Amino acid sequence: MTVDPNTTISQLSKQNILIVDDHPFIIEGYKNAITRYNTKQYEFIIAQAHDCRSGYDLIENSTTPNFDVAFLDISMPPYEEKDIFSGEDLARLIAKKMPHCKIVLLTMYTELLKIKTIIRTINPNGLIIKNDLTFDELLFAFDRVMKNEKYYSQSVQKMLNQSPHNSIEIDEFDKQILFHLSKGTSVADMPQYIPISINAIEKRRTNLKELLKIKSGSDDDLVKEAKSKSLF
Repeated sequence: MTVDPNTTISQLSKQNILIVDDHPFIIEGYKNAITRYNTKQYEFIIAQAHDCRSGYDLIENSTTPNFDVAFLDISMPPYEEKDIFSGEDLARLIAKKMPHCKIVLLTMYTELLKIKTIIRTINPNGLIIKNDLTFDELLFAFDRVMKNEKYYSQSVQKMLNQSPHNSIEIDEFDKQILFHLSKGTSVADMPQYIPISINAIEKRRTNLKELLKIKSGSDDDLVKEAKSKSLF
């Protein structure tokens, strides 16, 4: 940490930062940018984890202080025993345990559906496509988030601007789930046909009911509504 010689440590505002990414050199890049931000005002205490399991353990540790900002990669090795499959699940856990923490999600995904789903379900303070990321861009994003402003990187903004606002879109796994529900296949049997776990299938089924506003909770109503909108 670099400190202005006219500023004492006690005058600095301490900010607890979490970085979870499975690429060590990316973590170092984030740390280098963060520690150069507004050194006259802030002292940054940075914790890091490298996958969903180590991220979960850090968040759940009773000695861990509440984080002020969390940078989470979306695609990481999962922690299936705790139903933590991605940075999105870690974001939900942080939102529950540390509701004042600002969450920045970083991803290589460039599919419109995935981006819209992240915004709808997580509503992060920042969402960055990694291909947009430079040192200066990360500093700019961090500045916006620290000032309680939303930050979407250039590619995210471009996709959202080109998207019809009222469209409903689902991906291929969702379509397969709907198809097998329509055929009466049980969720327990679906991993035979769909290459994702039962827990992931259950989460997607719940999200589909939320997306299509199925209040009854019935799979039959879900299938009927999805067919009426020609979703599969």
